[in-house]
Amino acid sequence: MTMVKTWPGKPYPLGATWLGNGVNFAIFSEHATGIDLCLFDNIGAPKENLRIPFREQTEQVWHAFLPDARPGQLYGYRVYGPYDPKRGLRFNDSKLLLDPYAKAIAGRINWSDEMFGYVVGDKAEDLTRDSRDNAWAMPKSVVVDDAFNWRDDQRPNTPLSETVIYEMHVKGFTKLWGDVPEQFRGAYAGIASEPAIRYLKTLGVTAVELLPVHTHLDDKALVDRGLTNYWGYNTIGFFAPHGHYSSNRELTAEVTEFKSMVRALHAAGIEVILDVVYNHTGEGNHLGPTVCFRGIDNGAFYRLMADNPRFYLDYTGTGNTVDTLHPRTLQMVMDSLRHWVVEMRVDGFRFDLAPALGRDGTGCNKFAAFFKVIQQDPVLSQVKLIAEPWDVGEGGYQVGNFPVPFSEWNGKFRDAMRSFWRGDEGFIGEVAYRLTASPDLYQHDGRQPYASVNFITSHDGYTLNDLVSYNDKHNEANGDENRDGDGHNRSWNCGVEGPTDDPNINSLRRRQERNFLTILFLSQGVPMLLGGDEFGRTQKGNNNAYCQDNEISWLNWQWDEKQNRLFEFTKKLIQLRREHPAFRRPKFFQGRRVPGGEIKDVMWFNPGGNEMSEKEWNSPFARCLGMLISGDAIGLVDEHGEPVRDDTFLLLINAHHEPIPFVLPGEEHLEWEQILDTANEDGFLKEPKKFSSGDDVDLGGRASCLFKLSRGEQPRARHESWKKRAMAALAAITGDEERAKK
Repeated sequence: MTMVKTWPGKPYPLGATWLGNGVNFAIFSEHATGIDLCLFDNIGAPKENLRIPFREQTEQVWHAFLPDARPGQLYGYRVYGPYDPKRGLRFNDSKLLLDPYAKAIAGRINWSDEMFGYVVGDKAEDLTRDSRDNAWAMPKSVVVDDAFNWRDDQRPNTPLSETVIYEMHVKGFTKLWGDVPEQFRGAYAGIASEPAIRYLKTLGVTAVELLPVHTHLDDKALVDRGLTNYWGYNTIGFFAPHGHYSSNRELTAEVTEFKSMVRALHAAGIEVILDVVYNHTGEGNHLGPTVCFRGIDNGAFYRLMADNPRFYLDYTGTGNTVDTLHPRTLQMVMDSLRHWVVEMRVDGFRFDLAPALGRDGTGCNKFAAFFKVIQQDPVLSQVKLIAEPWDVGEGGYQVGNFPVPFSEWNGKFRDAMRSFWRGDEGFIGEVAYRLTASPDLYQHDGRQPYASVNFITSHDGYTLNDLVSYNDKHNEANGDENRDGDGHNRSWNCGVEGPTDDPNINSLRRRQERNFLTILFLSQGVPMLLGGDEFGRTQKGNNNAYCQDNEISWLNWQWDEKQNRLFEFTKKLIQLRREHPAFRRPKFFQGRRVPGGEIKDVMWFNPGGNEMSEKEWNSPFARCLGMLISGDAIGLVDEHGEPVRDDTFLLLINAHHEPIPFVLPGEEHLEWEQILDTANEDGFLKEPKKFSSGDDVDLGGRASCLFKLSRGEQPRARHESWKKRAMAALAAITGDEERAKK
């Protein structure tokens, strides 16, 4: 291909933009002395067939317009400037670079010493410039035509309070699924297939949260060990969907296939949330490769140490931190987010290591520019925004400290519930906070219950099956001698490490799974389910399967009877939540009598049927609790402003290893209907059991029960006669009248 026409072009928009009569190329670099646009005929070309120097620069943006260029054109950049790492400058025009704004990236890195800007193995480490060309080993940026027939696509716009999130990996979800057409397995098209969408609809989730789909690198250290960066938290292209999740190997096919997936999910009423990694890139620390940002303007894109800019500030544990304090870098992040919302039509984002995005000289700052820009943006402020509220820097644990409109992964929910069901002492009070959407974390700054994204497990850690089957991590397959992964998992193997034939242990494990799922879906806030937990998948004890692109990570769709039962239980829990607004309140409980009556919106009971006392809340030995949720005080109104009412529910949870008789609360003539008991293998009772207030219920050891008020009004303020009757009941249970009086 030969092109001779080159026009000045425009500095905006950044990236390669097809305008119908040619392509505008624009790239930012504050400190470069020159930039060449390099054009290629094919991905494997050892060198560019045409190199075009930029002659125009406007406000630090280099630009040119090529009237003969078309979509599908492969390109890259060579950026000139000083190579002086001690001053934070790492320009090297011998290295072909990706466009930071590339909307598609073709090919993979062929790892070699040429991929590094310095001479590998030199005693001076990164201080000696490597002058060898690396174009033969580099992926290439691709010009994209954004046109797509969205037909009558409509965003589901599911309120967060009604959202149920399903966290999944694009490849792992369908790779082993025999019902999905073979050519679509492990691809965007697999998620868009009829079997996959039917499954998600049957399960009842309202949103899929996809592990990173931005183009990422497979680290050289992993490739050398025969592994890959399966999770994808190693981004190198913030605008380009990962090409290897496409079922079609034609150039830019991944863009069309991704859009088709979103369109199909929207048609089924399912939203798409992306797990995005703007806190770091795949270029690593000062000894990492030069692929994009480092060679374009190292000091603009990355946080460097002020007293020694040769090295990077690392708040992410990956070697570098993206500098969202720099206006052009912040612009790139916002442009990327808007691209995915406007052009790719996703419905929200989960921000990996989000505190790193808001760090300034004072530490993690919720008033940082990153948060302010999103809050005022008319596009981004209206989609779902979820923060992973921790990074690895000092003061990095920021659960509860993010500003509106952000929700957060609630790590305290995960930790409290794991500890409680393991039987740890002293968690009963915190469990009550977590059941009610953690008002201690989110109520003080104007946020609502849906600020709490509740989860028991996620991609990062054990699966639900492994959480109840292993005390210790088993990551030997990762090739790091089991040193990687978190060693503090609050897991419990129920008596034996790993698989066992002991029927009692297996029964307890299944009950614990049902307990965790019950707590997850009946708590206030937004539940997030790890893909595969609904049927009890295992990773064989691996709690850091980031590099396992194989059967360890892929979902196995060959289920046994027990897995079918767990799926049915999970499906019914989600259905119960969907049908009853009492479990998805848009406002926090007040814990007091509602106006105009004596009833409370939430009440807490001990096994004797009395409301919990301060002493009981503070008892380290208390592991049993009753939570009554009022159906008359939901805090929700319909579109006409009328109050929404629901049934009143009583949730009983017991983390003791032994059964406890529980006195059902309420005045005489109340009737309760038991609909769920996790001690039952099916969880939900085929025939609901009837009880009256004051009856004793046998609450099993390590079990949960759910009751619905079927006759009478919910319990009100206690009368003295009730207290005497409750004390008598408690005395009968314990055989100790003095203890009952206390």
